Amino acid sequence: MLGTIVNAIAIVAGAIIGSFLRKGIKERYKDIVMQGIGLVVALIGINMAMGYNNILVITFSMIIGGLVGETINIDACLESVGQKLNARFGSGETEFVQGFVTASLVYCIGAMAIMGSLESGLTGKHDILFAKAMLDGVSAIVFASTLGIGVAFSFLPVFIYQGTITILAGVAKPFLTGEVIAAMTATGGLLIVAIATGILGIKKFNIANLLPAIFVAGALTMLIDRLLL
Repeated sequence: MLGTIVNAIAIVAGAIIGSFLRKGIKERYKDIVMQGIGLVVALIGINMAMGYNNILVITFSMIIGGLVGETINIDACLESVGQKLNARFGSGETEFVQGFVTASLVYCIGAMAIMGSLESGLTGKHDILFAKAMLDGVSAIVFASTLGIGVAFSFLPVFIYQGTITILAGVAKPFLTGEVIAAMTATGGLLIVAIATGILGIKKFNIANLLPAIFVAGALTMLIDRLLL
């Protein structure tokens, strides 16, 4: 769990630094920074999604995962947690919940979160999560400089998500072939692109409710592999 703990600390530290910087930044500068962040997030998602060619798997994953997520209503749960944290620790700032939800999704979706947690659980090495901690810490500074201290509390879902994968790594290892990881990464990439559209003010998707699609993509790929044997 060391890698996940370091990752969580980096997010909190970066967000605290960013929240102090926020006070001296004019609104128009915040807007242009968020536009830049949105474009970079879109690029990250596109790069992740382009590495996989089985469109049918991704399509069915999005449909099935979306239905599962909508039934559970993960988005409402995240929003509720954000509202409660804002009521207890926030200063009434309107961007608190947006910062919490956006940062939580960005930090949890992606190959580094999954692969780093698996490496940590299976080998005891934390190289990937240490690298992710550096990236998340820097991006937390930028996010918090525009969205406020709510970004810091994204360490909670990151800790739970990555920690759970780390603990369950031994069970998952036999099933995580290169094709399975590629399918999960590509599906996660599409979700990151959707996050970018929200940051850029183009279209807000219920990303959290689509999160199960990542794991559905892995399950479908495993099923296809079994059928082809």
